[in-house]
Amino acid sequence: MMYRIFICFFIISVSFLFAEDQTESAQKTLRKAVGFYREHVAAEGGYLWKYSADLSLREGENVADAQTVWVQPPGTPTIGLTLLKAYRVTGDTYYLDAARDAGNCLVRGQLRSGGWTYSIYFDEEQRRKYSYRVDPVRSSKSTKNVSTLDDNTTQSAIAFLMELDEALEFSDSKIHETAVYALEKLLETQFPNGAFPQGFSGEKRDDTAYPVKPANYPPEGTEPTHEKDYYKYYTFNDNLAWDLNRVFFMASEIYGTKKDGKLNLNEKYVNAACCLGDFMILAQMPEPQPAWAQQYDFEMRPCWARKFEPASITGGESQGIITALIELFLFTGNKKYLEPIPKAVAYLEHSRRSDGKLARFYEMQTNKPLYFTKSYELTYSEADMPTHYAFVIDFNSSRLNQLLKQIKSDRLKQLEIFRNNYRNLRLPQSKAQDVAAVIAGIDQRGAWVTSGILNAAKSNKKIQIIDNTVFVKNINILLGFLNTGSKTETIIDPKN
Repeated sequence: MMYRIFICFFIISVSFLFAEDQTESAQKTLRKAVGFYREHVAAEGGYLWKYSADLSLREGENVADAQTVWVQPPGTPTIGLTLLKAYRVTGDTYYLDAARDAGNCLVRGQLRSGGWTYSIYFDEEQRRKYSYRVDPVRSSKSTKNVSTLDDNTTQSAIAFLMELDEALEFSDSKIHETAVYALEKLLETQFPNGAFPQGFSGEKRDDTAYPVKPANYPPEGTEPTHEKDYYKYYTFNDNLAWDLNRVFFMASEIYGTKKDGKLNLNEKYVNAACCLGDFMILAQMPEPQPAWAQQYDFEMRPCWARKFEPASITGGESQGIITALIELFLFTGNKKYLEPIPKAVAYLEHSRRSDGKLARFYEMQTNKPLYFTKSYELTYSEADMPTHYAFVIDFNSSRLNQLLKQIKSDRLKQLEIFRNNYRNLRLPQSKAQDVAAVIAGIDQRGAWVTSGILNAAKSNKKIQIIDNTVFVKNINILLGFLNTGSKTETIIDPKN
């Protein structure tokens, strides 16, 4: 009997010592990895996407130099939010300071129009081409001042700066003012019908020129709008509205007020989200295709964007809009945001290809799938498609239907799950073997080196690289393991 007790005690002791040892190793690995990224990978506090293992080659979406950083995810805001997570979990201000470095980088890259473009330049000759707020006003008409909402670029920058502002307890005037200025410019950019363009320059407009009307098809015999400056029109491209509303949800909370322990959401940001939701409802196409287009002209008719984005009904962004409407219902409790969904899901089900997938684009009225050839000719055939763009996409209607069932049965529980997503609080349930692999995989410098293609290497062959996505994934595994499970404040139900 005593022998069994001794064996049990020994196993428990060894397990405890192992867990304690792995915790210490995880903490050291976390600090080592962040230190390497902050001190050796960063440029002016910001980040690109990928680097050669020796850091001599670097790129974002395009090849870049050591005086350029990227805003578009997984660039500077993505790394900044990861650093903030490290601070939340550990309480170590080293990570907060590293996040502040990234925030100050974004401050220096904000355009006078209020947002950001894909990258930020610190080379003086390059900087003169842009109307950065921190720099002197440029007199040249060619100075670039168009902020982009494409690919979650400006949205991710604002989201990170808001989170950083809150973590700093609103004490850093530069960070705070940059975030608030960006939000105010966003509100000014919103059209009367609730829509947003893909890009905005901050110029004043006459809102009476933009009537509020529901979506419709171009009159028979009329060619859809096809303009070079398509970015000025109403758009859903690349889930722009979905990303924007998450920014507004976050802003309503972070810049709300607390009284008697109760959080009162900032109504102007709640209203902006609701207005964008109202546009989603307006933009649903009538029968026989009750889904959505990627972009609309000012007559609310589907129009062209890039040369491979035709005026059509989209099987892609339509799914993002459905999810955005579900999130609006979660946030507001208003059932009107659920009303467009059944018809849209039924239409998408009906539009499946023989392989169960959806085409990215469907011809208006006929509902024939549309594709492009490698020479960018519009066609009904998928035999010669370019590979840089998803013209065929998945559709998981069972996931949507399950989500709809869950939100109707327990909205507040699903709201809390959703909040953990838009507030970037979610961490994985890290397995011991995954943590061990992350710890073992870091090199002496503090880098996780993997194999991949780097355009900057001017070769299709894989080389040794350092990749932001790998960094973020591994940091999250460490944080998931180190997280003590501390609770965050529950959001106040806006409906109540």
